[in-house]
Amino acid sequence: MPLNIRDDRVNQLATKLAARKHLNKTDAVKLALENELSRADEAVPLWGRLKPLLDKVATYPDTGLAADKAYFDDLSGDY
Repeated sequence: MPLNIRDDRVNQLATKLAARKHLNKTDAVKLALENELSRADEAVPLWGRLKPLLDKVATYPDTGLAADKAYFDDLSGDY
């Protein structure tokens, strides 16, 4: 089934990519879509990127101090 793109900016981008890669527009659009899908598949979700940091923080011992309003007021010098 054919794909008709009627957006001038998309046409300009496809032309620019095609010229840089020495491809026709169809192959340039295909390449761009394949690359973007590949990037999306390889992307690590936020929780996956944060997990090593959260695991490291979890290894620190509990201080037993309450991090409440009074604690933060004391840190900032507000009484």
